[in-house]
Amino acid sequence: MSTTYSGPLDQRTGYDPSFVGLRVAPPVGAEADDSVQVNGSSVVHYTRFSLALSKSRKLCRWVAWNIDGSTLPAPDDPDPIGRDGLEFTLDPRIEPRRQTDDSVYKRNRLDRGHVARRADLLWGEREEAIRANEDSFFLTNITPQMDNFNQSGLHGVWGRLENALLDHVDEDNSRVAVMGGPVLADSDPSYRTVQVPIEFWKLFVYQRESEVRTRGFILTQSLSGLKRRDPFAEFVVAERTVEQIAAKAKVTFDSVLGELEQRGRPRPRGHLEPRVIRDEGQIDW
Repeated sequence: MSTTYSGPLDQRTGYDPSFVGLRVAPPVGAEADDSVQVNGSSVVHYTRFSLALSKSRKLCRWVAWNIDGSTLPAPDDPDPIGRDGLEFTLDPRIEPRRQTDDSVYKRNRLDRGHVARRADLLWGEREEAIRANEDSFFLTNITPQMDNFNQSGLHGVWGRLENALLDHVDEDNSRVAVMGGPVLADSDPSYRTVQVPIEFWKLFVYQRESEVRTRGFILTQSLSGLKRRDPFAEFVVAERTVEQIAAKAKVTFDSVLGELEQRGRPRPRGHLEPRVIRDEGQIDW
């Protein structure tokens, strides 16, 4: 596997908690002893994203990243930042035995699913965007995802949520903070050298109508038979509260998010019943 990356990894600064204009700290894992340490920290930094890696599961517990919608490249960009020549690679700062390697993804329908999406990181100054592009291919940022859960060409929901959100943020402040990851459940099925997550979570912090808001979701994939079926039958997206996601993901979120999730809703909700989202238009951004 390639080990191509730009500059010293120890100089990466990662997720910016003040990116949206209001400070929102990244999550803290409830199982602190299960976190891989890099330079004495349980948070591993890359260009424009940070993460915590589970020792026992060899997958990230959470990833936090920033998107500047106003400077994302246009679809017809004449000089796009591509993925040619980039390969998925282990992070050299972390023992290989603590990471899920490429062997899990060979000869099956499991994709190497970016948690922090490559396309989300390509905004702004080009040199930094190139570094972020490269960094996104570290296997610490990757989880096993079924192809039709992950790929936009197969209606994959993982990236569709970001696309839907960016259509609704304020034009004069289109900065977004995203946090997401797999739900590392004990009941996840074993496959080769890893337990494959069935559920994933995603939480957005953004500005709409001149106020900072947050929305969160649990996404479920089907591994049944690892064979192709109707792509819309293989996943479920449910809107959930910050508290519900925290309990599932075994993390603690910044307390400010509890207040932000009430904003922009038709009525305040102390408890949000699981609401299946069948179309992005159902979401009250």
